[in-house]
Amino acid sequence: MLSKRIIPCLDVRNGKLTKGIKFKGNVDIGDPVEMAAFYYEEGADELVFYDITASSEKRQIMIETVRKVAERIFIPFSVGGGIRTVEDMRQVLLAGAEKVSINSAAIRDPGLISRGAEAFGSQAIVLGMDVKKVPRSESIPSGYEMVIDGGRTYVGLDALAWAKQGESLGAGEICLNSIDADGTKEGYELTLNRLIATNVSIPVIASGGAGKAEHLFQVLTEGMADAALIASITHYGTYTIRQLKSYLHDKGIKVRMNW
Repeated sequence: MLSKRIIPCLDVRNGKLTKGIKFKGNVDIGDPVEMAAFYYEEGADELVFYDITASSEKRQIMIETVRKVAERIFIPFSVGGGIRTVEDMRQVLLAGAEKVSINSAAIRDPGLISRGAEAFGSQAIVLGMDVKKVPRSESIPSGYEMVIDGGRTYVGLDALAWAKQGESLGAGEICLNSIDADGTKEGYELTLNRLIATNVSIPVIASGGAGKAEHLFQVLTEGMADAALIASITHYGTYTIRQLKSYLHDKGIKVRMNW
């Protein structure tokens, strides 16, 4: 059995680490480069870096910040936000990232997934999915709709259908973020995670809602996720990476005790 991964998420706005609730009310809380180095020393398995306003502001990602983070850590590092072309991907990977996460641009141009996979391999392409629970309908039979532009634009696309399509186009991993659970600390959206994880064969990273160690255990078991993305519970010092991994290990979850 593969080890389950614990992945801190660094949401960055204007060069500062930031955190909000349900994609709103973001507050700046620190330096992403220093926080990345701290999490690396703490035993994080990977890191995710999102330039959260790059897509909505229609600008390039802050590549210099990516480069500075990559210089400080020696674990896999995924970068998303404002990546619209294969050349954008190339620049991010050359700056030191191992993976690129594409979200809004992939929905507007699904072929971007295939072109990226062909150029760099599926293992380098993460399909970022920001999902909102909505009433079931003919166009949204799962009851989960894709939302882009940092939670601003509903696109009438069923999340399950998009996950399957993304996999078929060459995505090597899915980072599944529940907008409803984001920043609430009330637990991951287990139904959503289980729905996607049981219908694709690529790894699924659960994102949104972690408030205590038990929530990670739930999403890695009941939610069938391959990895858990975390932010608030470690950004604010409620837990350390080591505490979370020790808890999961004691509960029988295989994790890397890499410190």
